[in-house]
Amino acid sequence: MAKPRILFVTPPLTQLNTPYPATAYLTGFLRSRGYETEQADLGLDMILRLFSRPGLEQAFHRIKQTDTAWPGEVYQILALEEAYLATIEPVVAFLQGKDPMLAPHLARPGFLPEGPRFSADRRPGEGMHVCSPADAARHRATLYIEDLTDLLHETVAPHLFLNRYAEQIMEATSSFDRIEEALSQPLSLTDNLLLEALEAQLARTTPDIVGLTVPFPGNLFGALRIAQAIKTRQPGTTVVMGGGYVNTELRRLQDARLFRYVDYVTLDDGERPLLCLLDFLAGNRPLSKLCRTFTLVEGRVSFENGSTEPDLPMHELGTPTYAGLPLHNYLSILDSLNPMHRLWSEGHWNKLTVAHGCYWKQCTFCDVGLNYIARYETTPTDVLLRQIGTLIHETGQRGFHFVDEAAPPAALKALALRLLETGQTISWWGNIRFEDAFSADLARLLAASGCIALTAGLEAASDHLLEQMKKGITVDQTARVAAAFRQAGILVHAYLMYGCPGETIHDTVDSLERVRQLFAGNLLQSAFWHKFTATAHSPIGLNPAAEGLTILGPAFAGFAENDLRHADSRATCPPWLGDGLRTAVLNYIEGAGLDLPVQRWFTHRVKPSRVARTWLKQALAEISPIPLTAERRCVWTGSTPVVVSHTKRLTSIILPTRTEDFSLNLSHPQVEWLLTLLRDSMPSSHPAGYTYPRFADMMATFPGSGTQGFKRFAASAAWQTIRQAGLLLV
Repeated sequence: MAKPRILFVTPPLTQLNTPYPATAYLTGFLRSRGYETEQADLGLDMILRLFSRPGLEQAFHRIKQTDTAWPGEVYQILALEEAYLATIEPVVAFLQGKDPMLAPHLARPGFLPEGPRFSADRRPGEGMHVCSPADAARHRATLYIEDLTDLLHETVAPHLFLNRYAEQIMEATSSFDRIEEALSQPLSLTDNLLLEALEAQLARTTPDIVGLTVPFPGNLFGALRIAQAIKTRQPGTTVVMGGGYVNTELRRLQDARLFRYVDYVTLDDGERPLLCLLDFLAGNRPLSKLCRTFTLVEGRVSFENGSTEPDLPMHELGTPTYAGLPLHNYLSILDSLNPMHRLWSEGHWNKLTVAHGCYWKQCTFCDVGLNYIARYETTPTDVLLRQIGTLIHETGQRGFHFVDEAAPPAALKALALRLLETGQTISWWGNIRFEDAFSADLARLLAASGCIALTAGLEAASDHLLEQMKKGITVDQTARVAAAFRQAGILVHAYLMYGCPGETIHDTVDSLERVRQLFAGNLLQSAFWHKFTATAHSPIGLNPAAEGLTILGPAFAGFAENDLRHADSRATCPPWLGDGLRTAVLNYIEGAGLDLPVQRWFTHRVKPSRVARTWLKQALAEISPIPLTAERRCVWTGSTPVVVSHTKRLTSIILPTRTEDFSLNLSHPQVEWLLTLLRDSMPSSHPAGYTYPRFADMMATFPGSGTQGFKRFAASAAWQTIRQAGLLLV
């Protein structure tokens, strides 16, 4: 029997600047196993059909045919219909990077029609970030697209957002009722465009199997619209659904109605379940031997998990591929000039994983027992390097986003060294924990390898709350790690949380003061503050009483189960608290309001923070130097030293770097020692098993009196110059 043709689909709508990686991972994997596999981003396709002259003509026509009294903002945009029709395609082309010479035209008023978003655009601290003509044009084009999105959402496309598509339908999803009711409604404008895109992809690929990834709640409705159309038009096509939302929310799935739209639902990493399913569909495996798969058996939902094969190790997954995805058609939007914040919406990023799962997996608010967190395994460094090279060749792009739960310091160190050793030039960012292991020297090594930014969870900026949630870090520690990254030129984004179990309003105000100081000290460049939610699979959700919580609902009704409403007798978290936190951080991101007392951000009276305004200064003063006895390796990130001159007693040498040259005068034996050390410490194509010089050995070989002599040398300006020039201890 011939192997089936497979099409993986990303439904609307995750992001516009780069593909969501799930289909790239699975396509690369199945192609490595000999399957004919294609992929499509129907969210992007739908948006491009909508934001075109024909798409807008259709939208404006529908609005004008609707007998509804619209808000004034709608009529404001309708009055500029011709201007929007004339400009939409040039704007989209510019945001795709296809017509950069349009920037001067877009950057100044008079070309684009200006709707409500323009008048509401009051970016605080705008002068903090350099605004080039290209940036100004992209920002104005973004406001223009957002105006149109608001218009269509308000009128003929109620599910439309530039992300979180149809997320409002997912409220109260413990029951399938609301979703089914939405699916029974007449097709909206965006529904029709989505299905047009689907028809084109089905005609192009003629699949036997369609796999739908649902990474977020906002993807589910679009995925089911697609599945609904497939079952109507091509009922013989097998439809499979998986993804992040499925993995966290549908683990107790009981409602058979979902299977009117899909045939199979798989949990966790998709590679093994898909191999088992393909084996079953080929007649080579009984249903009972599927892996983590829901399906319908005699009208009832059945979870089949009799497979005895383990999940595939990272080195057997192959390399993700973006083949079939129109990388040149994605849009880079710019809603903030903040250089860290714009990484999420600007440019293509190749996605890879340094390590599966989380090496910490103790945080009480996290789904630490689920596969995507609990199964921890690193990708072998040479495999990762090979994947990087393959993706550069395929996409022509050298930007990489490592999409880990938390990339371990040792694995990042190994990757950085291999990148330097092989001379592979990339720009990369990823997610970490604020570990003490991220020393100033390791931060410099990561920066030398191409690291430009890192994200990490600070959560509650309060030590007693961090301890309570078993985060394994302190706020002072976070400050010191962030300072190390700042010194290395690496941007930092912090994920923040409020309303944690036992957290009082005063605790929250104190957290905001620490965050203010981190921004004011330029240790954070971006942050996002969200409200704590107890989830069904977290330690808190599984044992809420231990945290003083009472779960209020929702009652499980056969479909989704994750976010739990709760009461906390020890905490207070009114809605205005979150509003104030988000407003403060929005201003801090843009460099505004950093000297204001934090209580000013709230609409209700709160007590002043108990945190000293010198907290950050004191925390950074506690940074201790690396002990001279530490078991570290020497890595030289500068260039080959140059001997300039000799005198009777001293030799003058230059330590070149890419930005400046450092000069030294040392004794002849010290120069010989240093030249040997730097040669052995320089990243190059080392033989297998090579290890960089140990710090202890470096001290022992110091000319003259060995370790004791080196300790005196380490206090000299010469040693500080060597370190500044690029001798790292990692």
